[in-house]
Parts: sequence; C-alpha cells; structure tokens
Amino acid sequence: MSIHSRILGTGSYLPPETVSNDDLAARLARDGIETSDAWIVERTGIRQRHFAGPGVGSVDLGEHAARRALQDAGLQAQDIDLIIVATSTPDMIFPSNAALIQGRLGCPGGAVFDVQAVCAGFIYALSVADQFVRSGSVRHALVIGTEVFSQILDFSDRATCVLFGDGAGAVVLGPGERGGVLSSALHGDGRQASILCTPGRIEGGKVSGRPFLHMDGQAVFKQAVHVLEGVAREVLDKAGRTAADVDWMVPHQANIRIMLHTAKKLGIAAERVVQTVAWHGNTSAASIPLALDTAVRAGQVRRGQTLLLEAVGGGLTWGAALLEF
Repeated sequence: MSIHSRILGTGSYLPPETVSNDDLAARLARDGIETSDAWIVERTGIRQRHFAGPGVGSVDLGEHAARRALQDAGLQAQDIDLIIVATSTPDMIFPSNAALIQGRLGCPGGAVFDVQAVCAGFIYALSVADQFVRSGSVRHALVIGTEVFSQILDFSDRATCVLFGDGAGAVVLGPGERGGVLSSALHGDGRQASILCTPGRIEGGKVSGRPFLHMDGQAVFKQAVHVLEGVAREVLDKAGRTAADVDWMVPHQANIRIMLHTAKKLGIAAERVVQTVAWHGNTSAASIPLALDTAVRAGQVRRGQTLLLEAVGGGLTWGAALLEF
C-alpha cells in the first residue's frame, strides 16, 4: 500500500509586540513621511502586524511554533526524523535555522536544512518533506516557516514597510494510508528577480549593497494574480479535483486584493478563504502555516476537509499544494 503524508499537528507563534497602522503612521511621521490607517487598509487589508523585540530572531519564533505543532501532533521532539525551515531571515549565515532549532529541541540525528524561496518557501518546504515521507525514508518531518522581516524593512519607504510582520508557523507531517498531501507544484522565474529582492550581501565582514527589502508593487501584483491562478489549477488537475471540492483556500497572506482576486478567478467564494492578513500582515514564509494554525484553532479548518495552499514570492517563486486535512 502506498504511503501518504498527512499533517498530524499545527502550531504557530507571534511575538508579543503588536504594531497598529496608527503606531506605524506615527513612527513614519517623525521622519516626515505621511501615511494613515485608511491608506494602508484600502490598499492591503492590513490593520496591524507583530514585530519581534531586540535580540529576538527567527530561530526563537520557529522554536515556539515547532513545540506547539509537536504538542498538537501528540509527538516528542525525538520522534522527528527531518526538519526543514523556510526562511529569508535566518539568524546566521550558517548553520541553518533548522540545525539551530534541532539543537534547541534536543533531537539530533535527523536531516536538517533551510529552504529559501521567500514567501513561497513554506510550499517548497512542504513539497520536499512530502517526498521524504512518501518514500518511507523518514517517518515524521517538522516543516517550519519563520521570519523577522522587521529587520530588513526600510522605514523610509511607506510602500513596503507597512506590509510585513514577524511570526512563525509549523506543521508535523507523518505517514497515513490515504488523504494528506494530494498534489503539489513548484515553479520559478529568475528573470523576475529584480521586482522583489533584498540585494545586500556580506563582503569582508561588512554589508555590501542595500540590505533592505525592495519591491516593485505593481509588477509583483501583476505577476502574482497570473501565476497563482495557474498553479492552483495545476494542483487541482493533478489530483483530479476541481475548485468546487475545496473547503478552504489558505493563501499566502500578502495582500487582501491578491488573495480575493485569485479566489474569484478560481470560483472560490471569499467566505472560503482563510484571511489573517489584517492581523498578521505579510509574514513571508511563515504566512501559510501561521494562517493554517490560526484557522485550525478557531475551528474553521477541520479534519477531513480539502485545503488549497498557494503562494508567490521573490525569485520569482510560486507554488501550490492540495491536501486533505
């Protein structure tokens, strides 16, 4: 009998500091930059976000989310054979966040590595972990998305600094006889790298180039609505399903307009779209697992339901996964 990989547990974590749009507007006003709650909400749907405090990194957030996912799955850290972390804001150049989190959890021996696909990172990581579990080479995989994007924001650029927040989400994958991940698809187009990037790097122990996030908002929006519809239909076709079979769409929480526009093109009602962007902002690779865990704990997403996960990020990268929860 073939092995399927199922989500056994979910977890998430948000740093305690909440930054409202009014808080952010006041901060920007001190530098002579105008914005407002109404301006931000109208364009993005975001009302607040969470920022990590001084000295708090993506490993800290990821560890909290991982422990909650393990608890939800009814497993111990020692049961984990593989840890994959999706992040664009690792604590160190190396070792990986996955290795550092494994060390904190106290479960050495299994494979650990990070995936860098920006906002599509969790879909990439989930797809890779799915292959490991399906092959039988690992039994339990911990997949984490964790970000501290507040560390790479340019607070003189109101078009980008209002969009992002910090947070982490995690899932535990394990084997099952049916259901679980039904299909996935991953894509990229490196020709579009310049429209969403953080081009700084380390040279001779110093930062070379600009270490802040850069985004061409119009170009990203145009690409996002195009590729997200396509990749969603791709995973539905692979699984022999249609949009009518989807109980919940759990999209990357980047912008309410992108999310609802994509859902409309697929024929999925807004009421079937998990929406947390208003309260979390865009948490990049943490976005989907954070939204999923929030919906699970709120009683929206329930066992046996069919979920469509999809995301687009810098690279350009994009992907989707269809799964039976």
